[in-house]
Amino acid sequence: MLDDKDLDFIEELRNLKVSKRVASLIAYLANGKEASSREIEIGANMRQPDVSIAMNALRENNWIEQRNINRAEGKGRPMILYKLNVPLETIITHFEEKSNRESTQAMESIQKLRELTTV
Repeated sequence: MLDDKDLDFIEELRNLKVSKRVASLIAYLANGKEASSREIEIGANMRQPDVSIAMNALRENNWIEQRNINRAEGKGRPMILYKLNVPLETIITHFEEKSNRESTQAMESIQKLRELTTV
């Protein structure tokens, strides 16, 4: 389950415009342990579709590792376990750089607007 520190971490990611589902997944997996989709649903208080969507975002950034565990014979599909495969600092740096790029672009647009309005 997520604790108060995890909830603060999620809130700070949300302040950086990270979706709640992605922020929750990162916070849950930040403990370094492997977890199944079902464990993530319960522990991060997420719905299964939200877990899948967030997993896709982490996959796009190559932040997630998954491994299959075969269940006992005749017991259905293999279980997939997930964990972060990069340090949390790498993820934080990603959002820092993204924020810096967005800030620079905004300032360039403001400067261009000023230039367009001067005679």
